Amino acid sequence: MIATQNITMRYGGRTLFENVTVSFNPGNRYGLSGPNGAGKSTFLKILTGEVESQVGHVQRPTRMGVLKQDQFAFDAFRVIDTVVMGNAPLWAAIQERDALYLKGEFSDADGMRLGELEGIVSDENGYTADSDAAVLLEGLGITEDCHDRPMSELQGGQKVRVLLAQAVFGNPPALLLDEPTNHLDLDSIHWLSEFLVKYEGVVIVISHDRHFLNAVCTHISDIDYQTIIQYTGGYDDMVVQKTQLRGRIETDNAQREKKIAQLNDFIARFAAGTRSSQVSSRKKEVERLAPTELAKSNIQRPFLRFDLKRPSGKVALEVEHLALSYGDNRVIRDFSVSIPRGERIAIIGRNGAGKTSLVDALVKGEGQGGMIRWGHEAHVGYFAQDYRPTMPTGIKAFDWLRDLDPMAGNEAIRGLLGQMLFRGDDAFKMIETLSGGESARLLFCKLMQEKPNVLVFDEPTNHLDLEAVIALGQSLERYEGTLFLVTHDEDLLSSCATRVWHVGHKPGEILDYNGTYDEYIAWSRGEGR
Repeated sequence: MIATQNITMRYGGRTLFENVTVSFNPGNRYGLSGPNGAGKSTFLKILTGEVESQVGHVQRPTRMGVLKQDQFAFDAFRVIDTVVMGNAPLWAAIQERDALYLKGEFSDADGMRLGELEGIVSDENGYTADSDAAVLLEGLGITEDCHDRPMSELQGGQKVRVLLAQAVFGNPPALLLDEPTNHLDLDSIHWLSEFLVKYEGVVIVISHDRHFLNAVCTHISDIDYQTIIQYTGGYDDMVVQKTQLRGRIETDNAQREKKIAQLNDFIARFAAGTRSSQVSSRKKEVERLAPTELAKSNIQRPFLRFDLKRPSGKVALEVEHLALSYGDNRVIRDFSVSIPRGERIAIIGRNGAGKTSLVDALVKGEGQGGMIRWGHEAHVGYFAQDYRPTMPTGIKAFDWLRDLDPMAGNEAIRGLLGQMLFRGDDAFKMIETLSGGESARLLFCKLMQEKPNVLVFDEPTNHLDLEAVIALGQSLERYEGTLFLVTHDEDLLSSCATRVWHVGHKPGEILDYNGTYDEYIAWSRGEGR
């Protein structure tokens, strides 16, 4: 079990949470929710001991699996060894044991120590450590040919999956995972969901993936009102319960205030008369009926609306015999398609299959072979997975938007920034100082200002909190243009897609399915065949 007693954390004059007493019990899986900046990652670091709270105490097990955020910390180690390091006592015992064996000649003390170390290795299932680690890696899409390679040779997304395998290795009694689905493809997310559902210890997870939270979590621990309130069920269950609870309090407060007004009217009329005892009792009743104080929620939802300056022609895109490679890997051999205006295409596939290569080629209008031709009046707005290079430095957010559209008035730009939660002085932050979530929201401002009739989004949710992801989903449902969407967020795919491209369905192939994402999943499982 993990438990906190009176945990308090403040930064300057801002309180993240105060006097938080909460427990996380084995067998339960807790989603830690709250908007960006609410203190989710800080609270998780307090639970692991990485950060000390200013007030309060944490009870934690002796060993916990924690998803490491530093992708480069293990570059000198083999992939398989990096996973085994997730069980620190086992790894230490293996290292010391192997060093003793290298000595060749043993003293009596060495022999006794070797016996102790072999006992630790046995108790920690060390004799099957490599095979157990390999199973985890395979489940997360890290193939056997990578297991003996150094971590330095892996791509960023692959490193994240190795670190995730490290966190869950050895079945620690508690798992603490901060955004574990970032950089995972859908197959890996499904594997992780199934793994966590079967996991017998306590799980605490931060994620902006609502579908994942609903699939995995038995409870949601919501950071709001400067405290943490636990709700039973997944994220959607929490939203309903939270809304109902606040609604009941607001209704009760309204009834109390109406009754207080009636009592105060009586008190005002008869305060100087002969009914002093009745006035006194009504004053006590007013005190008793004082409304429940409602703290202000820190949840803010941005407002996105992608309008069109003008529609494109009837055919938004034509592709003929497209071929794409990166390095020696031919990801697309021969792909032809015609996309009508208003189509909404979900682009799915395993990491490394070529999804980003495909959308980059579409936006640039060129591949290594074949033809890409955008339709008449097609105006493409692109949200790249690595969008930082597309944003300038040395300029303020407000000034960048004004320079992009000199005809836009200052009030219109301030209003646009306000919709995306850049309020007050936040509108004048230097772009290079913005967080990942702020940068993504500023890029949405740019796209809303440009009003393109084609949107190409490559993993737009990676740095967004749940409120922003929900707002994005609602805006894309209303969008009247043509959409190309790469994402691992299944709620977005289900609500937006009218067509699915499965990149790498077979080597070098794109499977073009004319139907919704949910229909495609049913078809791919044989339910629609």
